[in-house]
Amino acid sequence: MSGLTDFQGAGKQFRSDDTDDIYGDTLREECGVFGVLGHEDAAALTALGLHALQHRGQEAAGIVTYDDNEQFRSERHLGLVGDHFSSAETIKRLAGSAAVGHVRYSTTGEPALRNVQPLFAELDGGGFAICHNGNFTNGLTLRRQLIRDGAICQSTSDSEVVLQLVARSRQPKIVDRFIEAIKQMEGAYSLVALTRKKLIGARDPLGIRPLVLGDLNGAPILASETCALDIIGAKFIREIENGEVIVCTSGGIESYFPFGRRPARPCIFEYVYFARPDSVVGGRSVYDVRRQMGAQLARESHVDADVVVPVPDSGVPAAIGYSQESGVPFELGIIRNHYVGRTFIEPTQSIRTLGVKLKHSANRAQIEGKRVILIDDSLVRGTTSLKIVQMIRDAGAREVHFRLASPPIRYSDYYGIDTPVREKLLAARYNLEEMRAFIGADSLAFLSIEGIYKAMGLEGRDNENPQFTDHCFTGDYPTPLTDLSDDVEFRKPPRLVEVG
Repeated sequence: MSGLTDFQGAGKQFRSDDTDDIYGDTLREECGVFGVLGHEDAAALTALGLHALQHRGQEAAGIVTYDDNEQFRSERHLGLVGDHFSSAETIKRLAGSAAVGHVRYSTTGEPALRNVQPLFAELDGGGFAICHNGNFTNGLTLRRQLIRDGAICQSTSDSEVVLQLVARSRQPKIVDRFIEAIKQMEGAYSLVALTRKKLIGARDPLGIRPLVLGDLNGAPILASETCALDIIGAKFIREIENGEVIVCTSGGIESYFPFGRRPARPCIFEYVYFARPDSVVGGRSVYDVRRQMGAQLARESHVDADVVVPVPDSGVPAAIGYSQESGVPFELGIIRNHYVGRTFIEPTQSIRTLGVKLKHSANRAQIEGKRVILIDDSLVRGTTSLKIVQMIRDAGAREVHFRLASPPIRYSDYYGIDTPVREKLLAARYNLEEMRAFIGADSLAFLSIEGIYKAMGLEGRDNENPQFTDHCFTGDYPTPLTDLSDDVEFRKPPRLVEVG
């Protein structure tokens, strides 16, 4: 079976890979990191923080703690945080007053236990645990060099490269060894590391991936988002600056800036999709920004309609903004089933075609006989969008107009977002009319690149010095992409299949 389905539209024949599961048309989350130092409930706080960051990675979770008996303890599992870190017995096993934790969606390295973070190693000077959110664009190149020099890699994750480089450094202090290691890395990263006496955080020179500092009764907290501070009642102190290395000890906090000072370019997709709506990123409420994206979308591409319907859950804030700006009533015309597991298996073609209904159901009473404006955050391959459009038509809609609260995604990501290869991105293959025909909508429109910057409270995009990393829309990659020019045969290291 080829797994390809034909779609007719606008006089053209489209091909779509229908072997994807019901989540194959979404942007895959990156990862989430969390760390705490000097609190008797370190493991429990970390588990709660990871719960709050679960949206950033549902594939695996892990926690490493350090206890008063000078022992590191580690628990790493495939699956959700709640499946493995909710019991008192587990938390009791993770004794200690310092901890780091990680939730993962793999962008490099297959989903196997050996790739689950935090990664840990005994180094000269003591144990060292590390968590990584992002992607190194020269990680595979450095990995090859390390292996040629005799390194023994235990994972296929690019995050292990940092661990290897720290181990090989001859600097006298662990902080200097860590800095020497990350100065060799390219790409996007937020790192949280734990030693016997230190909690260390680092953010890439452009600040592409987020990292914040909090405080809980004197205990410093590092986390990917402010929502992880909120869940444990910690106070938000500040964001870690782009290019900053922060070192927390019992004696206080020190900061280093080994890359010098330069303008930040955080990832704009944190606002479009990845961050939780109740988080604050870069001083901006994520919810408010998404609502403004919807309002700007209404200004740019409104069409006469009877109802505004979000594609839940990511399309809800933008749909509220669109409704408020346009005056068209907002209704929950699609109901999301929150109890469908992300690993649901659709075993046959006949069941696979029904897959989208496992996650979304049309609310016929709000749709039948109406002209509907569907609002979503972004469009990737389009395969799920066409099923949702058809579902709305089947529920009796007179017209279906699709609106996206971000510009067309025309370029792949290499900084920690698992986008498809460019050839599978709908906007990279087709023009606007062809995309409209593909998903079967009566009209289709995207928020403009200038519009998304206006929604951020800016006058527009500074094309000479862009304020954000927006490469998925513009193709403007702000760092070298070293691994793309590397030997193809090394891009995918030989896999060890874990069978038990």
